[in-house]
Amino acid sequence: MSPVDHLDKGASLGPDEVCLTGAGRSMTYAAVQAHADAVAAALARFGVEPGDAVAILSHNDVRAFATMFGIARRGAVWCPVDPRGTARETRRLLGLFDCRALVFHPAYAAQVAEMAPHLPEVTTYVCLDDSVEGHVSLERWTAAGPHPDAARPSPDGLAMLVGTGGTTGAPKGVMLTSGNLEAMTALTLMGYPFEGRPTYLALTPLTHAAGVLCFPVLALGGRIVVMETPDVGEFLRLIGTERVTHTFLPPTVIYGMLDHERAPTTDYSSLQCFWYGAAPMSPARLAEAIERVGPVMGQLFGQTEAPMMIASMHPHDHVDEDGRALNRRLSAAGRPGPLVTVAVMDAEGRTVPTGERGEIVVRGSLVMAGYYKDPEATAEASRFGWHHTGDIGFLDDEGFLHVVDRAKDMIITGGFNVYSAEVEQALMEHPAVADCAVVALPDPKWGERVTAVLQLRPGARLEAAEAIGFAKERIGPVKAPKQVEIWPDLPRSKVGKVLRNEVRQRLA
Repeated sequence: MSPVDHLDKGASLGPDEVCLTGAGRSMTYAAVQAHADAVAAALARFGVEPGDAVAILSHNDVRAFATMFGIARRGAVWCPVDPRGTARETRRLLGLFDCRALVFHPAYAAQVAEMAPHLPEVTTYVCLDDSVEGHVSLERWTAAGPHPDAARPSPDGLAMLVGTGGTTGAPKGVMLTSGNLEAMTALTLMGYPFEGRPTYLALTPLTHAAGVLCFPVLALGGRIVVMETPDVGEFLRLIGTERVTHTFLPPTVIYGMLDHERAPTTDYSSLQCFWYGAAPMSPARLAEAIERVGPVMGQLFGQTEAPMMIASMHPHDHVDEDGRALNRRLSAAGRPGPLVTVAVMDAEGRTVPTGERGEIVVRGSLVMAGYYKDPEATAEASRFGWHHTGDIGFLDDEGFLHVVDRAKDMIITGGFNVYSAEVEQALMEHPAVADCAVVALPDPKWGERVTAVLQLRPGARLEAAEAIGFAKERIGPVKAPKQVEIWPDLPRSKVGKVLRNEVRQRLA
């Protein structure tokens, strides 16, 4: 199933039901289908062939997301562009992907004007409205009606080209097929609760995890509530007023949600599953979320190359029979899904026994087709016949996968291996700590010095010596930080992940 097949499945369950809504605009399933057909016809008319790349540059917007289905209807490849990137970053990705067309929100007109002279391959520019002089509006572009060559081919080919974050080097283009998305949808529907017609609330960018999580919701004929502005207070209000059943936030945003003044009075009773992922979550704050929101928290672990569902943790895996947080599991990433095979591997390609640490590897229909025009990177990521995630972890006796750290973030201090995430989780148990980052700095005695940078909760106070002592009590003197800094905020990526590289650079 391609993205548009998920739409069509939902439409078969109720064409007049609301499919997309947000910012005063709503579209039924039938309306989104009609829009997809018109976009596919326009792409054909403007020379975009099946398999060509078409990008969308927009923040969360009902019209922009509806246009994605037209790209799929044409059999073209959807390239979701992070709207928070610079013109230089976006131009680099569009060139890397050989994009033929770009649909953009008028808010990014200046960025488009800056990029366009350097993108000769992009022959078609379409603005979501008619406010940008020199560019055709989406309404006019799709007004010509059907086209005899608009039918899409077999859905077995590429569905998405997604840029990696670039935090570990030059961005790469991840090739995701319709089969990858179908596997992700199937694993989502098998791994989490869905009762009735779901309502999904999207606060984070639809260009990332929030977007692909729409597909299983659409397959059930659900409703997508699109937030154009990422406002946590409004998010909490909408959970109650829209009777939201499913939503997703990365941990750092959940921390802000828990600290928000509206959190204690929000009505969470409609929630069936509150997904979290994209970065490790503090067990202490996860327990707080379970107590505050209810036993509805559901973890997902994946990456762009194997989207979302390498492992999943159902809400009932988080709690005991009385609905209280089951502390021994809160540091886990979940159980590997039934459609993927997950192992832990050493550097020589040998799988290691239960409980031993190594690199997490995966294979199955969830795994990408490769990196676009980069056979060397593809071969490196698929050594020994497995996809290598770059994450260090282990499997426990219950079959739960634990992610210890990124391989590149391991600290060797005094001859001992220390994992940044383990130290961060210990520090996050302190009630004054809102978030933290642990990195290695050069040290003449230890080789590398475990160094922590803390961001405190509003109004909280904490001295460095107290934080070091707190960590020593939980993880011992070897793993505890030797140096602690307190900053008003931590540097983050466009999807909210703390950037350890930038923390290192600032400290240096």
